Amino acid sequence: MKLIHGLAALLLLASATAAHAEVTGTVPVVSDYDFRGMSLSSTDPALQGSVDYAHDSGFYAGVWGSNIDYGDFYDGSIEIDLYAGFAGEFAEDFGYDVGIVWYTYPDSSENKSRCRDEGLHCEISDYPEIYGALSWKWLEVKQWYSNDNSGSDEDSFYTEGNASFELPANLGLNLHLGYYYGDYFDSPDPDFKDSDYMDYSIGLAYTLGHFDLELKWVDNDMDEDAYFYTEDDPFNVEGRAIFSVSTTFPWSNE
Repeated sequence: MKLIHGLAALLLLASATAAHAEVTGTVPVVSDYDFRGMSLSSTDPALQGSVDYAHDSGFYAGVWGSNIDYGDFYDGSIEIDLYAGFAGEFAEDFGYDVGIVWYTYPDSSENKSRCRDEGLHCEISDYPEIYGALSWKWLEVKQWYSNDNSGSDEDSFYTEGNASFELPANLGLNLHLGYYYGDYFDSPDPDFKDSDYMDYSIGLAYTLGHFDLELKWVDNDMDEDAYFYTEDDPFNVEGRAIFSVSTTFPWSNE
């Protein structure tokens, strides 16, 4: 937690001393914490938030957090992500974004009695991921890579495409398609298939004053028999509707 507090303080100090820089905070409330088609809150609501620093040079950094619930076999209730990168345009209507994320779970440990009794690995491990994206107007293609997904020493890739369209009456249409794959998803059990999968979402967004609302349908092509999170299905491999409300501070007078 000291690292998280230190980074937040550094961002606030940088905003006060550097010209052409901005610090913002965003607070979303979601009916389900969706991560690449899976629920990381056991389909329960989640309160999330971020503090972001952005400089005119294109450099940005931030801290993001959420409550989580990985089910009875995993210990940990908080996720804190640290990230930094560069974003900008290299031609009219063409943009780029490159950076790194460090996923951390500060209250996760192996001290859970059920894990000790049954000899299970219940800790949610920290791990890094790098990314690069190219965008054109309403379309973005983004590639993620980790050399140590969830502390497994196995690599993973996530390729996604996102499209956003403005509609009349402050409405917006958001489309997403992703593919999660790599050695991390290769099952060591010959009776099981590889568990790489695709996910997608279709969302309708609406801006109401300082608040952004979205209702989206999230689904995937996971095979429940091949996927390793099967007990009580805390990660919910089935499709579902997710509602979110978010606002960003400081509020603009515009």
